[in-house]
Amino acid sequence: MHQGLDSKALLERVIGICERAGEAILEVYHSSEELTVDTKADDSPVTAADLAAHRVLEPALAELIDGVPVLSEEQEMPSFEERSSWQRYWIVDPLDGTKEFIRRTGEFTVNVALVENGEPVLGVVYVPVLNITYAGCSDLNGSGEQVAFKRDANGETPIHVRPLAPRLAGSEPVEVVASRSHGAGAVDQLMERIEAQLGAVECKNMGSSLKLCLVAEGAADLYPRLAPTCEWDTAAAQAVVEAAGGIVVDEQFELLRYNRKDSLLNPFFYVIGDTSFDWRDLLTK
Repeated sequence: MHQGLDSKALLERVIGICERAGEAILEVYHSSEELTVDTKADDSPVTAADLAAHRVLEPALAELIDGVPVLSEEQEMPSFEERSSWQRYWIVDPLDGTKEFIRRTGEFTVNVALVENGEPVLGVVYVPVLNITYAGCSDLNGSGEQVAFKRDANGETPIHVRPLAPRLAGSEPVEVVASRSHGAGAVDQLMERIEAQLGAVECKNMGSSLKLCLVAEGAADLYPRLAPTCEWDTAAAQAVVEAAGGIVVDEQFELLRYNRKDSLLNPFFYVIGDTSFDWRDLLTK
């Protein structure tokens, strides 16, 4: 349908769709009715807001580019036999941070990514409560075009990961962002190791894929994820991080890639801002 869209035009279409999904989420969030929380087969929570956002996203994305399927957390999973034939597809988490939604912290997002041959090449992370959008696109269709920005009440600002050397030279702390809910023990051990090597470390705790976006916008240096996630949790924000100059790597320092196996679980991973710093030596000891 919209095959001729350039990267920025396609990003704008996806942002608009995410904003509509965000409106559907906020209707539930601000409703006076008591929130009903159901539990899925994997013990993760699901609410009416997750499903309302899915009902906006799935058909709208399916129409965006001819023949490109949509993989959403809130649908029955296609078999790997079917998925393995997909060179290009949308991957969606209609409401990332359902636990944060239930706790009413505001730290939840709408995540949409376009994946080409296992690589997330376009991503939008939308924060409904704050009306903030993080968006990124890298080398869509082999164009070489790269764009990453944050859009909020003050307008649109290009974003880029920050260098670590000036912070170390100025005795500023290395800023690590971590999950509020998962993998705390392993992260604490890692923080002690970083502190022993580099000096002061500060940790910010946050929910959902906002943690990756903090690295992308240069507000944090590292996000270690040493607990389970699924591919729809990370693809959109990874596209933003990579468009902003960072990387997302597994424990072997291989770039995180998608739709390569039957399971949709990610390996543990690290989101790195300054790729010129020797993180590998520090993180893989």
